[in-house]
Amino acid sequence: MDLIFNRKVNLTMSGTLYLCATPIGNLEDITLRVLRILKEVDIIAAEDTRNTIKLLNHYNIKTPMTSYHEYNKITKAETLVDKLLEGKNIALVTDAGTPGISDPGEELVKKAYEAGIQVTSLPGACACITALTLSGLSTRRFAFEAFLPANKKERKIILDSLKNETRTIVIYEAPHHLKSTLSELYNSLGNQKITICRELTKLHETVQLYTLASAIEYYNNNQPKGEYVLIIDGCTFNELEIQKQEIWKQMSISEHINIYLAEGLSKKEAMKKVASDRGISKRDVYNAILTPEE
Repeated sequence: MDLIFNRKVNLTMSGTLYLCATPIGNLEDITLRVLRILKEVDIIAAEDTRNTIKLLNHYNIKTPMTSYHEYNKITKAETLVDKLLEGKNIALVTDAGTPGISDPGEELVKKAYEAGIQVTSLPGACACITALTLSGLSTRRFAFEAFLPANKKERKIILDSLKNETRTIVIYEAPHHLKSTLSELYNSLGNQKITICRELTKLHETVQLYTLASAIEYYNNNQPKGEYVLIIDGCTFNELEIQKQEIWKQMSISEHINIYLAEGLSKKEAMKKVASDRGISKRDVYNAILTPEE
């Protein structure tokens, strides 16, 4: 496979970009390797230097910091790449958790690869995985949505796409949006099981198992506080089949058959598919064609 870089680089002279996972709450949730790298690199690029300085002070780390966040991620990434090309080693940290997950770190990683710079990730805390393991729901397959889009049109598209999601769904949410988000999820997904994780790894960590309806009732009477991770049960295949049958029942059998005929199936094959879709016999389909539905 050909590697295409935007710049000609002497890789032996360029530095390394380290993606360093930091605690999501409890300051003890950090690896020895991350602590060593934070001390050894030339610069720490932090999403919010005011948050990161608390961690650095706790571990007596004196490495210089620079800000790298959503609002300067394009121009600042170019600056950081230039420093990496000069041979500087840089550690990237987010406010909490693993850089590049629902934060601007992905932009810097992309530009570093384009410049031929070595990138490595130092694993550690991640709110998504921490909440998922605490949820009591299926962890084998999951869909990570991070924060739902603020734009109403984009948000509706995402919520509509989740209606038939069979995987466990993971969503981040801020306290001031929690009530409205729970209502939107209920309207889109129905009364699914949900585990609500709050203030993970912190002093007031809570993990509560609800249905969406009972979660809405609870937060109508209790003010949301702290940062939340929502883990929602996916649809079962039986629920999907019921949903599909309801869709089919909204059209006539003749219209249903015409869908399959347009796909190139024979009339006999189309009738068989329609019978299977609607959970009825082929004779019922045949009789409906002979006696058109009103």
